[in-house]
Amino acid sequence: MEVKQISARDTYPIRHKILRPGREFETCIFEGDDDEQTIHLGAFVEGRLVSVASLYYEKNPLFEGENHFQLRGMATLEEFQRKGFSRELLKVAFPIIKQNFCNLVWCNARVEARPFYEKLGFESFGEIFEIPDVGPHILMSKVIA
Repeated sequence: MEVKQISARDTYPIRHKILRPGREFETCIFEGDDDEQTIHLGAFVEGRLVSVASLYYEKNPLFEGENHFQLRGMATLEEFQRKGFSRELLKVAFPIIKQNFCNLVWCNARVEARPFYEKLGFESFGEIFEIPDVGPHILMSKVIA
């Protein structure tokens, strides 16, 4: 497996298939995808893109500090899930975040993904909330030391 930076456009097919199945393709194109400070990472197996994650320079007013990144659109093709690809994407992402003078990453995690994030040191914040047409989520964050 190899992790490398990719374009926003490269993330769309996996986001659509895993995060927005049966919905319009445009629903997997996120605001900020093309911002200069946005980072898109992909995990490749034998040259095939199998997992993606995007990080947006986005302050969350619920957390202290000024420089935050939001993790969004993390998805792995079904046949490659539970094999450590998302964990590897984040292992590459955390030093990049720190290098950009940020010390906090946050995400609106799907409730079923909460244990995954907790294993990586994320903490829950607040109550479970509903994202329309997507499902229940919980705000989570991790301080990058």
